[in-house]
Amino acid sequence: MKTTPEHNKRVAEMKFFSVWPHYVTKIEKKGRTIEELYEVIEWLTGFDEKKIQELIDEKVTFKTFFERANLNPNAHLIKGVICGYRIEEIDNPLTQKTRYLDKLIDELAKGRKMEKILREA
Repeated sequence: MKTTPEHNKRVAEMKFFSVWPHYVTKIEKKGRTIEELYEVIEWLTGFDEKKIQELIDEKVTFKTFFERANLNPNAHLIKGVICGYRIEEIDNPLTQKTRYLDKLIDELAKGRKMEKILREA
């Protein structure tokens, strides 16, 4: 799916720390824990809780966040629609990685089993 240059620029410049509280609120409102949120993010990026906090404190953009990430080799198994985009068809790699993260957090908030979210079964 073709994303616009403006959309991709907006995603790249978005600050991870500014979105973080929304992730936490979304999952906690649905009865999930922050530990599960950390687990999902670590699966996708390789960042543990300490590193995530460092990135929040550093106020990195999503561009920097994903440049530093070690993306899980099974990330390509994340499919579906998020924010009106079919993830597997997004043509911009950074936007696609950001939507991977959005999709995982969405699945966590919707009560999906962790082994399914982490593409283990």
